[in-house]
Amino acid sequence: MKRSGFIAIKFFDCFSGIGGFRNGLEQAGDFKCIGYCEIDRHAAAAYRAMYDTEGEIFYDDVTRIDTGKMPDFDLFVGGSPCQSFSISGAGRGFADPRGALFFELARIIKEKRPAAFLLENVPRLISHDAFRTFQVILCTLSEMGYCLEWMVLNSAAFNLAQSRERVYIVGHRRPERAGKIF
Repeated sequence: MKRSGFIAIKFFDCFSGIGGFRNGLEQAGDFKCIGYCEIDRHAAAAYRAMYDTEGEIFYDDVTRIDTGKMPDFDLFVGGSPCQSFSISGAGRGFADPRGALFFELARIIKEKRPAAFLLENVPRLISHDAFRTFQVILCTLSEMGYCLEWMVLNSAAFNLAQSRERVYIVGHRRPERAGKIF
């Protein structure tokens, strides 16, 4: 529901899949998607079928995003591919091109400087490579001037019809809010 006189928070949906982040933000209200990125053509087609994307910018490859031509946004959301960190994957981390896509997220955040971001991935991201991978991620994001919080949450705890644990990383520029997001 939109509040009268309130300006919606503009967000960009990266690695959008079929719109999990977007669905939640739209249900929360006062959020407006300005664009999305998804390389899988079937997922991108489903996204367009499920949401009104008219007027939104679309990218099919995160590595080719020119941030200078991107509209500004307040919130960046995304979950980079998890196979590189997952128990079921090969575990190659940043050595896997999919795992290295985290640095594309970081590049966009660094260049666009949104007020906040919300990232998600598999819980094994935390312990991958004896915790070094997660340390690199947190240091990379922190060095950009963001206050960071992270937590592993299970979708079942929020009355959803599945049990799916994910690590969520929130970054924001308001030090007075540190430790209060989760």
